Amino acid sequence: VQLQASGGGLVQAGDSLRLSCTASGRTFTNWKMGWFRQTPGKEREFVASITWNLGTTRYTDSVKGRFTISRVKDKSMVYLQMNSVKPEDTAVYYCASGPTSTTYTYWGQGTQVTVSS
Repeated sequence: VQLQASGGGLVQAGDSLRLSCTASGRTFTNWKMGWFRQTPGKEREFVASITWNLGTTRYTDSVKGRFTISRVKDKSMVYLQMNSVKPEDTAVYYCASGPTSTTYTYWGQGTQVTVSS
C-alpha cells in the first residue's frame, strides 16, 4: 500500500486548504482512511477518519465543524477540506490506512500545513 499526501502550504488564519491523499496498492474494501497531524515535540494526533465502504466519518473535537474528510472510491483518493484554519492547526499532516477493525497499518509521508495569524 502506498499513500501520497499533498496539498499543504502556508495560509493565513481563516483561510481554507484541501489536502489530498492518493492511495494505491490494494482495494480498500473494509478499510478505513485517516488523517493525523504532528507538531515538533508532540505525539501524532488523530484528526479525522472515514470508512471506505460506508463513508462513516469521525473527527477530533478541535476540528469538528471546520474540517471535512471525504473519499472518492473510483479514484482511490481521500481529501481533508480544512476551512477556517487556525494557527493551532499548524502541523505536518499524514494520511494513513488500515483495516476498519484494527489499527492504522500504512502511513504516507507528511505534508506541512502552516497557518499564520
